[in-house]
Amino acid sequence: MVRSLEELKSDVEANLLTFPDFPKPGILFRDIFPLVANSALFNELCLAIAAHIRNLGAKVDVVAGLEARGFLFGPTIAHALNIPFVPIRKKGKLPGEVVQSSYEKEYGTDTVEIQVGAIKAGANVFIVDDLLATGGTMNAAIQLIQKAGGHVTEAFVVVELTELKGRAVLPESANVYSLVHYDC
Repeated sequence: MVRSLEELKSDVEANLLTFPDFPKPGILFRDIFPLVANSALFNELCLAIAAHIRNLGAKVDVVAGLEARGFLFGPTIAHALNIPFVPIRKKGKLPGEVVQSSYEKEYGTDTVEIQVGAIKAGANVFIVDDLLATGGTMNAAIQLIQKAGGHVTEAFVVVELTELKGRAVLPESANVYSLVHYDC
């Protein structure tokens, strides 16, 4: 039997590392790769997220993962649910016609994309990523899903840096779930 997300929380947290002053002074980098390296725990977490999705009360048609760490979780979760996985990529990484959403960063703008037709009109989409910090990328992903005609059922992150107030930039209707919280 798969443990619930709450039952897994302390094990997940114990498998996260913190690196001070990376990638620049003053930043505390939260590293999920020890969690990914723990194959049994990582698999159990993905199965628990899939169980969480089944209990959302709305049918989920697609799992979308944000580049790059959402790509680690998304396909495994989608496979467990037997539904498609759609990558949300940075600009210029996908072939063919794409739908775009741009967002402001500290030193300019960035753009995320999905391929046209990857999300059908009216599809319920579950977004997954490793971390919610300032919220810019997640907000762009939510807007992107909406532009493509989909509905975001939930935006799930493993870690939320609450001090950076990323939730504040997300739409009021955004249903955000974060497993582990750090002040920073």
